[in-house]
Amino acid sequence: MQQHFSGLWNLKLVSFDFLIPLMAIFFSLTITGCDEASYTPKPKGYFRIELPEKRYRVHAPQNCPFEFEIPDYSVMMNYKDSVKEPCWNYLNFPSLNGEIFLSYVPVQNDLPILTENSRTLAYKHTVKADAINESVVETNTGVYGIIYDIGGNAASSVQFYATDSSKHFIRGALYFNVPPQPDSLAPVIRFLRRDIEHMLSTIKWK
Repeated sequence: MQQHFSGLWNLKLVSFDFLIPLMAIFFSLTITGCDEASYTPKPKGYFRIELPEKRYRVHAPQNCPFEFEIPDYSVMMNYKDSVKEPCWNYLNFPSLNGEIFLSYVPVQNDLPILTENSRTLAYKHTVKADAINESVVETNTGVYGIIYDIGGNAASSVQFYATDSSKHFIRGALYFNVPPQPDSLAPVIRFLRRDIEHMLSTIKWK
């Protein structure tokens, strides 16, 4: 009887010893599989943005000494006191979640100050910008200015000014109502920059 129980005990020990390495392998594979599932990088995705067809209409604000063409998919709105500053506006793009802030001031022998102020405001974004490029604007209708393309995570992607060098000065800045994401916003920035070029090329002073 003692031999019988001794044999059974040895059999159980052998069976248990055989299971230990199998269990170790099983848990090792399980943990490895979980780690791989947890740390597999996910592809970066972006929202698809539908860009509207480009069409323009003339914007000739009352009591302002200028007019220019703006996109049909935009809405011109006042953002200053309409009595004190009737020519301070912002061009809202509801479908693109962006705005171009526009301000007008008459030139009073202070053109160098106005242009330098515009440059200073553009270069305030240097901390977040990858680069700032300047493009000169000059039309055959007496419009001169500069467009500032501001790359990187800057709050404003494009700024500009336009003047006739003697009486009129318009400044503008493009902003989006979302955190700066240059990769996903790049198509919209390029799209609206063309609208800015069109606006500047169609300015007529009064």
